[in-house]
Amino acid sequence: MKRAAYIHIPFCRSICSYCDFCKFIYNQKWVAVYLDALEKEIKDRYQDDEIKTLYIGGGTPSILNLQELQRLFKILKIFNSSNLEEFTFECNIEDINVELLSILRENGVNRLSIGIESFQKKNLELMNRRVTFTEAQKAISLCRSYGFRNINIDLIYALPGETLTDLKNDLKLFLKLKVEHISTYSLMIEEHTKLKIDNVSPIDEELDYLMFLTINKMLKKYHHYEVSNFALKGYESKHNLTYWHNEEYYGFGLGAAGYLDDVRYENTKNLKNYLLGDITASTEIVKGQDKMNYEVMLNLRLSEGINLKTFQEKYGKSLLEVYDLKKLFHNKDLIKKGEYVFINPDKIYVMNEILLKII
Repeated sequence: MKRAAYIHIPFCRSICSYCDFCKFIYNQKWVAVYLDALEKEIKDRYQDDEIKTLYIGGGTPSILNLQELQRLFKILKIFNSSNLEEFTFECNIEDINVELLSILRENGVNRLSIGIESFQKKNLELMNRRVTFTEAQKAISLCRSYGFRNINIDLIYALPGETLTDLKNDLKLFLKLKVEHISTYSLMIEEHTKLKIDNVSPIDEELDYLMFLTINKMLKKYHHYEVSNFALKGYESKHNLTYWHNEEYYGFGLGAAGYLDDVRYENTKNLKNYLLGDITASTEIVKGQDKMNYEVMLNLRLSEGINLKTFQEKYGKSLLEVYDLKKLFHNKDLIKKGEYVFINPDKIYVMNEILLKII
């Protein structure tokens, strides 16, 4: 069996106000012991199967120094990854330099995911981030010179105080960077983030919807293949498609999630527990109807939707027998075309409501 693997590096230079991922301010001493614990977890959990995609996320993996990166890549040699299809590494603009790009290329990284989020000054201040368009242009140009031909950049929109004009200005600049993939995320104010602690309120839902439509319109040269993701044809994220196709994958590191042998698991977010080897925080055995429910919820995030033939082969049942979709077809919430059932593109914004009706 081929599987994907996600590796979490929880260290950052500063903490973004919106971020609810597992993260800590960078500290060399903690990085060293964390990498030791990560190596032990991989050796204990990895089942020697072939790895088809690798994704190193965080946190901010690019904050690691050269010695720490060399240590990390040495650990990853544990994997059977000789036929690796995609190897993604998350970066911040300020970390991109000749030394970083050299070691990434040497170790087989072939896709970069760069957290930009916005170029608007008020947005950056709210998020506690710092980047200019000129810096981004120079960094991406340097990445190109090192042979990186598959680059994603992240956009966060629907921030308090943001206008449609602000968003359009961001999108114009993002398009000028001429990357292969753009991920767009409507701001969610999560528990335990600075925005939540500061009682920041989300924007009006109608404006959020107008922003969603604006993104779809301005990124029309890209394939809108998943609710939040746009790619030039052939550059869809193979790693993330593993999640959306409900396939199994490893999650290694603090707070990482995985799906192995019909068990979905989440690792602890407590650094002390992780370092002591008390790694798993929760598990869920997924069988029967629950497994089919995950398939539906994840597949319908994709513009192509659910492949009826694949569903039948995986579960020995027809999708249309398991779920009563007549009313959803009648209301044009769902569309059936050939071997696929997918959410009406005009209704993708209310996807969660449609999923609730199905499940």
